[in-house]
Amino acid sequence: MGREEDIQESVRENRNRLFGFIRNRVRSDEDAEDILQEVWFQLSRLISLEEIESISAWLFRIARNKITDFYRKSREESYDNWLEGDEGGKWQDILFGQPENDIDEMYKDMFWQTLMEALDEMPENQKDAFVKSELEGLKLREIAAETGESIKTITSRKSYAIKHLRKRLKELYDEL
Repeated sequence: MGREEDIQESVRENRNRLFGFIRNRVRSDEDAEDILQEVWFQLSRLISLEEIESISAWLFRIARNKITDFYRKSREESYDNWLEGDEGGKWQDILFGQPENDIDEMYKDMFWQTLMEALDEMPENQKDAFVKSELEGLKLREIAAETGESIKTITSRKSYAIKHLRKRLKELYDEL
C-alpha cells in the first residue's frame, strides 16, 4: 500500500472516534472540525508513516496538542486585558470557583494537576506544612503542636514549599 492509501485508511479508521474525542473537549462542531482538519494536515505532512508505532495513538496525541493550542489561542484573545488590571481576582475565581466556560474549566484542571504534581515532588514535611496551612486552613501553631515541631521549623518548611510551588506554577503560567 502506498503512502496516500495509508493516510486515507487512517482517516477512514479514525475519523469518527477522533472527531468525538475532540468534540467532547471543545464548544462546537465547527471548532471540532477545524481542529480535526489540523490533525489531518499534520498527518499529511509526515514523510514516513512507518516511523509511527501506532497511528491511532499518534493521531490522538496530536489532537490533544491541537486542542491545547486552540484553548491557548482563545485564552490569549479572551484574557489578555484582565490579567493586568485584576490583581489576581479573576484567577482566584477560575481556580477556586465554579468554571464559567470550557476555558476556565481547562485552566482549573491544569492548575490543580500541576499543583498536585508539584506537591508530590517536594519532601513530605514541606508538603504537609503547605497543605495543612493553605489547603486545610490550620494555623502554623496548630501544625507545630500537632507535629511536635517548632513554629520556626514549620514556617521554614512552608517557605520552601511556597518557593517550589511558585516556580512550578510560574512554568504553567508562562506556558499558558
